[in-house]
Amino acid sequence: MPLRDIRNLLGASGELAALLDKTQRLQALQRAYVDCTPVELAELTKASRVGYLKAGTLYLLADNASVAAKLRQLAPRLLPFFRKVEAQVTGIRVDVQPKSPPHASSERLKKREIPVDYIEKLDDISKTIVNPDLKLAVTNLVRNRSKKS
Repeated sequence: MPLRDIRNLLGASGELAALLDKTQRLQALQRAYVDCTPVELAELTKASRVGYLKAGTLYLLADNASVAAKLRQLAPRLLPFFRKVEAQVTGIRVDVQPKSPPHASSERLKKREIPVDYIEKLDDISKTIVNPDLKLAVTNLVRNRSKKS
């Protein structure tokens, strides 16, 4: 079978053609978002993105609440830019949707082993500590680590 351009394959099916069109419109909105955001607020575009368009409302997705608050302030200024790209946009809504965190390695999550002689030295030191909070913390550390040994 000869190689065909992916656009031809996507355009061959009605459902895929509609999906391709929707994706291209969202890409155009994302480019407009990056282009129309003020230069001094360029960090916003790294912590947010165009989400989707539903019933005339463009949803911007922010990684955290502080970025979302700033975007809500900018929404009236951004709306005309989005309307130039997509006439269906009648409003902007900002939602907080953090990007999924990278999976932490099991090595980072696993408690490091403390050698037995270090635990004994900590026990000796805990007897000389005057500060009650620090003494309690060191004593608890020694107690918890000596149970595992």
